[in-house]
Amino acid sequence: MNRCSVILAKYLPAALGFVAAGVLAYIWGTRLPEGWTPLRLPLFGGDGAGDTSGASPLEKATLSASGGSAADLPGAWPGFRGLKRDGISPEDTPLAEAWAGGEPKPVWSVDAGEGHAGAAVLNGRVYLMDYDRAAQTDALRCLSLADGKEIWKFSYPLKVKRNHGMSRTVPAVTRQFVVSLGPKCHVSCLDAVSGKYVWGIDLVREYGTTVPAWYAGQCPLIDGGRVILAPAGSSLMIAVELATGKVLWKTPNPRDWKMTHVSITPMELGGRKTYVYCGHRGVAGIAADDGSLLWETPEWKISIATVPSPVPVSDSRIFLSGGYEAGSMMLEVTQQDGKWQAKPAFRLDADTFGATQQTPILHAGHLYGVRPNGELVCLDLQGKVRWASGMNHRFGLGPFLVADGKIFVMNDDGEMTMAQATPDGFRPLAHAKVLDGHDAWGPMAMAGGRLIVRDLTRVVCLDLRKK
Repeated sequence: MNRCSVILAKYLPAALGFVAAGVLAYIWGTRLPEGWTPLRLPLFGGDGAGDTSGASPLEKATLSASGGSAADLPGAWPGFRGLKRDGISPEDTPLAEAWAGGEPKPVWSVDAGEGHAGAAVLNGRVYLMDYDRAAQTDALRCLSLADGKEIWKFSYPLKVKRNHGMSRTVPAVTRQFVVSLGPKCHVSCLDAVSGKYVWGIDLVREYGTTVPAWYAGQCPLIDGGRVILAPAGSSLMIAVELATGKVLWKTPNPRDWKMTHVSITPMELGGRKTYVYCGHRGVAGIAADDGSLLWETPEWKISIATVPSPVPVSDSRIFLSGGYEAGSMMLEVTQQDGKWQAKPAFRLDADTFGATQQTPILHAGHLYGVRPNGELVCLDLQGKVRWASGMNHRFGLGPFLVADGKIFVMNDDGEMTMAQATPDGFRPLAHAKVLDGHDAWGPMAMAGGRLIVRDLTRVVCLDLRKK
């Protein structure tokens, strides 16, 4: 191969990616309001296939202890979207109704590698996925909830290219174990206190998983004594015994669905415990007891990236939403004569409601989420918009959660708004600039009145308690 061919082979995919992103940015930019930031595309020429040569990176993992210690503080947020995986804090800690100058006050802050990984919190410890570009290692860090000091770090060698951030997932933690899923689909189960390695799974090697564009975004689900994962390779879903790493059941994947950024949602569906997952070609319901495929439908799929997780709204309905003009859909699942059916109850276009990145929250019979134009929206369960925050209050791709009857929502630049979580209208209570960076997209975590937020390179703990 001559020198010209080598250069083309090396740089042409990335160049085409930038051209495509620029064209789409121009198209989107002409449709969105002035000043609105176009969506980002994954860089072409990435390394999504993963590396299966040589030993698994997990076999080269190291554990290092630091000077931090667990805090004697209340509160828990043990995984993606909290205790019940619904984005709502069940705690009764009274939170401030307004913020004076300089508030809410940071309790601590730490630097992090580029990414959007949110925190999990339990027993005074904060668990955070992080990537060290200089050392080329992926890591699970354990920090003190009191001061942010590192307690231990479990890391393994991994080459990851910059692609609008590296780390994106939230660990899942119990009193005994913590489970993480890294950017290239390496699953690690560690002792939650010491960080000692218990077991691991390389989903690319063992299940033929294709690493999604922008790297993995699926957050592990711990349900009882099991970890539920969706490799979407040779198996669509698996259940793994938490204490041993033994695979308890596998769900076949005959239609070759690929992994998305969606996390698995548990729910009671028609009186049966079910795990709902969105693959790249549709949505499926898996029986929690044996992993059997109960139902599937191709009615919901997104062309570029499927990110928000399913939201159960009853024992027969699931709300689905997405970006890239997908809009949203209420899926109704019924069972008759032993046969399951999943059909759309209604659809909403993107202008009415879609959710590009963050999963909507069901609170007191209403859905709250941010639609593609950046407005926070409240919907009733028939899809009618009760209110929108308006173009003067836009939040981009930032996260949100509900606590103490309030909704906390972040914009892209790190300004946080506190509003009443009510269907009666958008009622903001306070605004504050809590992050100095950009791309403040990492899911929030609330524990004992302390809120952990992040932007691309910084993690901050805020004290929101009523004085």
